[in-house]
Amino acid sequence: MNMNKYERLNQQKKYRSEKSFSGKKRVAAYCRVSTEKEEQAQSFESQCDFFRCYIEQKKEWEFYKVFADEGISGTSTKKREQFNRMIAEAKQRKFDLLITKGISRFARNTLDSIYYTRELRKVGVGVLFLNDGINTLDGDAELRLSIMASIAQEESRKTSERVKWGQKRRMEEGVVFGRSMLGYDVRNGKMYVNEEGAEVVRKIFYKFVEERKSTHTIARELLEEGIYPMRSKKWRNTVILRILQNEKYCGDLVQKKTFTPDYLSHEKKYNRGEEEFVIIKNHHEPIISREMFEKAEKIFSRNKAQRIHKNKRNI
Repeated sequence: MNMNKYERLNQQKKYRSEKSFSGKKRVAAYCRVSTEKEEQAQSFESQCDFFRCYIEQKKEWEFYKVFADEGISGTSTKKREQFNRMIAEAKQRKFDLLITKGISRFARNTLDSIYYTRELRKVGVGVLFLNDGINTLDGDAELRLSIMASIAQEESRKTSERVKWGQKRRMEEGVVFGRSMLGYDVRNGKMYVNEEGAEVVRKIFYKFVEERKSTHTIARELLEEGIYPMRSKKWRNTVILRILQNEKYCGDLVQKKTFTPDYLSHEKKYNRGEEEFVIIKNHHEPIISREMFEKAEKIFSRNKAQRIHKNKRNI
């Protein structure tokens, strides 16, 4: 009786296997490419076309979809919208096989590579890495994937170091990394005075230094005069404070105020001395005099000392 039970289960397994091979596999593809340059944008389109043609040429395959992320880093999957959608649809069994060119296009993070291929394997979806010759449904796939993913991750680290080194060299040459701000337009790594915004900057410094008005009062008066900041609907005292403490307005340039300690997460942090700042004095045309800027600094220092003294008296 028990033998019949086992034989019946074997027959059912054989039937399922034959059935799965008799139908076409639904195949999806994933690609990722930076689109910062025109030729890279063309590469994006060509990759999508390549995968569609590659899948449609296989008689045993049925084209499902190309998931494609543009201009997004491969070291983390958090911001890769199409990648995450692809994982979700795989778990819904909307396709049977995923193809991608190489591990570095799938993920440059070893942990992510292993984690997501395991997740897909749990639902019976294999990943075929064309350039690396790895099919995750094969027995030795995870060992080979770990080795290749580690190599890809190390290459990503080296690339990150090269980019950071290159950026620092360019900063030391005076190239500006950043966007336009009140009073200055940034174009091609250079700062140009925007006279309309510069007048507002001069007004803020004059009100603070010469008229001895607080940042709250200055913010209110600017709104009353119908003057608005660049990237928000209303002035706040913190915005006024940042302008008064920004050395760019007296012609100096300080860069690397933020840095990225982890090339995998790409999370930026404020530089509090962990890395060397790039400082260039008299870098560009000033909007206010150095004397005016230094007067503002002295007022901040005096106000801070008074607050500390007041707090001590209240203890």
